[in-house]
Amino acid sequence: MSRTEEFQELRPLLFSVAYRILGSVSEAEDAVQETWLRFEASGTEPRSVKAFLSATVTRISIDVLRSARVRREAYVGPWFPEPLLDDPYEDPARSAELADSVSMAALLLLERLSPLERAVFVLREVFDFGYPEVASAVGRSEAACRQLAARARQHMTEGRPRFEADRKERGELASRFFDALRQGDVGELQDLLAADVSLVGDGGGKTPQLSRTVMGAEKVARLVGSTFEMMARVDVTWEPQEVNGAPGAIMRDADGKVLNTMVLDVLDGRVQAIRLVNNPDKLAHLGPVADAWAVHHDVQEARRADRNRP
Repeated sequence: MSRTEEFQELRPLLFSVAYRILGSVSEAEDAVQETWLRFEASGTEPRSVKAFLSATVTRISIDVLRSARVRREAYVGPWFPEPLLDDPYEDPARSAELADSVSMAALLLLERLSPLERAVFVLREVFDFGYPEVASAVGRSEAACRQLAARARQHMTEGRPRFEADRKERGELASRFFDALRQGDVGELQDLLAADVSLVGDGGGKTPQLSRTVMGAEKVARLVGSTFEMMARVDVTWEPQEVNGAPGAIMRDADGKVLNTMVLDVLDGRVQAIRLVNNPDKLAHLGPVADAWAVHHDVQEARRADRNRP
């Protein structure tokens, strides 16, 4: 097998590791490409290509994350990971861990960890690397990696909800939610929302966005119901789509360009959180991006027309 073939065989794993460390599709793709360049330029043949490439992409990702965290501190408004529609890496033996670790909720918990803790947790807990491999990848002793993994597990366990919804339950609830959204049924929407549901948008200061988090079933139902009704009037559509392993949707403008993504956090038979990614920089990998300001203008014009109608 040639080096190119070996690399292509492992590319899904490398991307999946990098994405979980970075929370960014574009940065993960860049890390994988840099890993290939280093592998191609290496004059020696590693004993284990998988170990070499995994260690390389991990170290690159840690370096990128350290600089990215500084940028995220100055980020305008809430920061969410770039939406991921399909995780290219599959492992039937660890399907549950893989699905859970790519969720928006899990990636936001990972943001609380240091870059080293995050890398160790991803390699050990998500991908089941042995401690010798983890130690080699992050450049620390096995004992240090065990301590890092223990701290990371504790942080992740403390932040996770006590009860998880199964996929069938989530899918059924999401289907009812989007049906109610299409029909503008505020009452049904409110019934599907948890009492303390939150609606949060990530626009990065580059699109019209919520000025603050909206809390409470009644407020969220009324805002979502009225806003989506007006957006439908200006030919905005949404297609249900699993986003980061959870029920969600991609919204598109009249030309089919991506306007934003929506993710629903479902627990205990209710929608606990609605997260919108509006920042155009985080949507480019999904296709041509819509002009959110133009859509906002059209919605405002539609609202004014309603108010002026006799």
